[in-house]
Amino acid sequence: MTVGLATSRLESGTPPVWRVPEFVLSLTAASDSTKRAYRSDLRQFAEWASRAGLNVPSDVDRRWLRRYIAFLSVRGLSRRSVARKASALRRYFGWLARQGTIGVDPALGLVAPAGSGRLPRVLGAAEVSEMLGDGTVPNDPTELRDRLVLELLYGSGLRVAELCQLDRGAFRPGSAHIEVIGKGARHRRVPLSEPAMALLAAWRDGGSDEFDGQRLREPAERDPAALLVNLRGNRLGTRDVQRILDRHAATPTHPHALRHTYATHLLDGGADLRVVQELLGHRRLATTQIYTRVSRERLREVYESAHPRA
Repeated sequence: MTVGLATSRLESGTPPVWRVPEFVLSLTAASDSTKRAYRSDLRQFAEWASRAGLNVPSDVDRRWLRRYIAFLSVRGLSRRSVARKASALRRYFGWLARQGTIGVDPALGLVAPAGSGRLPRVLGAAEVSEMLGDGTVPNDPTELRDRLVLELLYGSGLRVAELCQLDRGAFRPGSAHIEVIGKGARHRRVPLSEPAMALLAAWRDGGSDEFDGQRLREPAERDPAALLVNLRGNRLGTRDVQRILDRHAATPTHPHALRHTYATHLLDGGADLRVVQELLGHRRLATTQIYTRVSRERLREVYESAHPRA
């Protein structure tokens, strides 16, 4: 039996019986991006289930979940995406079982193909230098904001979501650190590069006000708490950051590549893995260890290109 997805019904939301909004509200330690992803994943599953004649969560058994995972795989989704959707289902049905909505958790131990294992792209030193400029503080307020964004992504290894959530109070004059709210609402203090400190000082000492006065369409509607805003006065979003990177990168580059590059360059320079774990805000050391693999790959590339007997 082949079951498809109907976009129009997805847009109208999930029937209340599935309790998806309540489940999302229960994810108090999850990031906003994780909540959005899980909400979308569960709406898609509920639509698929309804087309299969499964109208309430208690109709779903392990056989149907396995069939759904297989359906996702044949649709051509990446293994990483399928694994995330399986994770959403495990957490969702586990929550329903704890709430007493269902008697048995059908997703207990549900497995899916692991992530692709693809190594992240790492920028070379020349690429980074060209993107970040010569270290001087720009006079143009838009360029100042853009350079500050890029410097925080590479110089401090911030996640895009962490960058967008920065408040004005995250940076104190004279401090060499910035206060960041990471995944799971965990706070950490991240060191700033010298260029970032100079850019932040310039932004604080007039650059932000100049940007608001010259660039904002409606200055009165600016988010008063946000450190960095777009032309509408709202906090920067993922698309805003991507557009900034598109203007400055010589080749197409995802914002997260700057964080990958930050971690890899630290390890290439001899930094301890556990120090890098703390800097990145990873809860598990295993998450950080992917960058040791990246470093080994880079070393191998250098060896093969430079050694005459490679």
